[in-house]
Amino acid sequence: MELTFYIAAAVAVLATLMVITRYNMIHALLYLVVSFLAIAIVFFTLGAPFMAALEVIVYAGAIVVLIIFVIMMLNLTYEDVQKEKEWLKPSVWVGPAILSLVLLAELTYIMVAADAPPAAAVVAVDARLVGMALFGPYVLAVQLCGILLMAGIVGAYHLGRQKKKVVHRFLQERSAAA
Repeated sequence: MELTFYIAAAVAVLATLMVITRYNMIHALLYLVVSFLAIAIVFFTLGAPFMAALEVIVYAGAIVVLIIFVIMMLNLTYEDVQKEKEWLKPSVWVGPAILSLVLLAELTYIMVAADAPPAAAVVAVDARLVGMALFGPYVLAVQLCGILLMAGIVGAYHLGRQKKKVVHRFLQERSAAA
């Protein structure tokens, strides 16, 4: 089971790196699905089968479909893809990479310095208790997450729509001048 955990964790990290470095949005989305599935396996090996199922259903299912709809709404052009390629230059990602390495070093230190918990301390999480916690004391946080996701979708739609309005207005002015 421990080997499965490490293999799934490595797959999740590699797939996430592929998500970040792909130029094609659909390819990045497929790697994102692989990353979510690997994280679900990590949850399962840690004794949380309910969280693994939620990872597959909510993230690998619903969120990916939502991202596909956002990609279709934005209708990215060739110029947008070229701008995204400029963002992947080393001068742009060196700072975040250094901060990520610092976090990785801290995580490695914590894992090496801390003693492993005894096997008896690991217990499976009951789905009923998770549901009671989410819709009990944390119901406000769940609702705020939903509102935040909806605000992101509305913002992406608004930005994509504004670009179409500007292009449409330009074409109207051009035809009126001719």
